Amino acid sequence: MRTPLIPLALTLLATSAMAKDRASFRYTPPMDEERPVVVDATVGPQGSDFALRLRFQKPPFGQDCGSRCANATLLLDTDASLQSGMKLPDKAAENGADLAIIVQGTRDLSGSTSDHFVRVKVRRLTNEARTVDEGELITELDSRKDPERIHIEGNTVFLLIDGSNDLPSGRKVRVVYHPPGSKAIQATVPGILSGSANSKVMLFRRGSWGKAQRVGSENK
Repeated sequence: MRTPLIPLALTLLATSAMAKDRASFRYTPPMDEERPVVVDATVGPQGSDFALRLRFQKPPFGQDCGSRCANATLLLDTDASLQSGMKLPDKAAENGADLAIIVQGTRDLSGSTSDHFVRVKVRRLTNEARTVDEGELITELDSRKDPERIHIEGNTVFLLIDGSNDLPSGRKVRVVYHPPGSKAIQATVPGILSGSANSKVMLFRRGSWGKAQRVGSENK
């Protein structure tokens, strides 16, 4: 039985500094980009989870974005190997991805007033998957119902994603983010088998996410 998680709202108490030098990757969107996109991301292992800090250039959900709210997909090649994971017909950066994390700003129209929230879908990608949609849906999170897994601070979304689920593991993880209309961005970060996952200084810990350890990156 897994140890219960400390509520994420306590685990990820934000400071005023964004600790920009700790980003796994950054992206500068065109000035006319209407949809919220990830511009600064930090990804790393924490125990058997993957911890993510995703900063958008504008609020990822809410009335301000209307029908053009966030719809961002991050792919994790959890063993940094092309031998497992999604197989595409060409040499796309997405080849080898084992996990798809889809972050969507949305709203619930079922009540008397619309309720804005962030939904996160996690799909397991095997060798048979040719698209993200062909992956098995293993988790669906809701920022209203899963505070131990999702925390939001302004334009920033913090996530803890279960990294067990029979995923391949390695000392490194390759992160792929493909902004709309742009080339794919890749970064290499420590994996669950790197030793960083169980270090005393975790990527996100109570009261000091702004002082998180550097996770390193290898942008390509």
